[in-house]
Amino acid sequence: MAPRLLSCFGVKGSSTSTTGKGISGHNAAVVAADVPAGDGPVLVQLFSSQGCKTSPEAEMLVSRLGRGDFDGQIRSEGGSGSPAMILVFHVDYWDYMGWKDRYGSSQWTVRQKAYIEALNQDTMFTPQFVVQGRVQFLGNEEETLLKSIVEAPRFPSPAFQATFQRPTSETLQVSLTGALRMKVDSTGIDIMVALYENGLVTDCPRGENSGRVLANDYVVRKLEKLCTVKDLAAKKTISETAHFTVWDGFNSAKCGVAVFLQNASLQIFGTQSFQLPDEI
Repeated sequence: MAPRLLSCFGVKGSSTSTTGKGISGHNAAVVAADVPAGDGPVLVQLFSSQGCKTSPEAEMLVSRLGRGDFDGQIRSEGGSGSPAMILVFHVDYWDYMGWKDRYGSSQWTVRQKAYIEALNQDTMFTPQFVVQGRVQFLGNEEETLLKSIVEAPRFPSPAFQATFQRPTSETLQVSLTGALRMKVDSTGIDIMVALYENGLVTDCPRGENSGRVLANDYVVRKLEKLCTVKDLAAKKTISETAHFTVWDGFNSAKCGVAVFLQNASLQIFGTQSFQLPDEI
């Protein structure tokens, strides 16, 4: 179903890693993320925009979620293991309102459109949460967000080890080796790798957020498909490399890598995250 309306809503009530020694190559490091003993984290995606007046509240909510403010509440209501992995996608369709979102991308707008169609919606809006690729709701609904994380299906985290290398000052390579810890049938699944950035602060002189200082965490800067796998045993080892072109001012100390498994409908079937080494 094609989207019919673009909206910016502001109402409530709607529906560890260990770092190894450097390896050969230019600025390289190996990181192994811990695989939770229980179920893996739930992927929380936020579609947001610096040009949307109500998005900053949702951005603050995910920052609090990421630093663990709600962990006790989530776990006391039945959750276990790491509660959530967060990715924020800044869309570009609010740029005409007087402020061009410096992190906005048509690629993320296309991803949001795909969810609108997959979840049988007919309206694109910001801020919008999508939890585990299966449910969506207004991005300012704290209670709905926490409830959705608790109730979302969970899957084993992949058991990847990650190697990070900088072949040049403009590029980053992320090599992953390990097992998915889940069987994949003939329909197949995509292994996605996102490079995100934390601690972003922007003075916004124009648009709906004119005069505000905007704080953004977990902002996706790059997203690549590592590979597609089919008919795969749970213990079979995968070794693949994602290649990223980094941006001006790239600071690895502020960045992380999120790995997630998604099917053709963008439903999520497992997540794992890595913090980049400070000096990669």
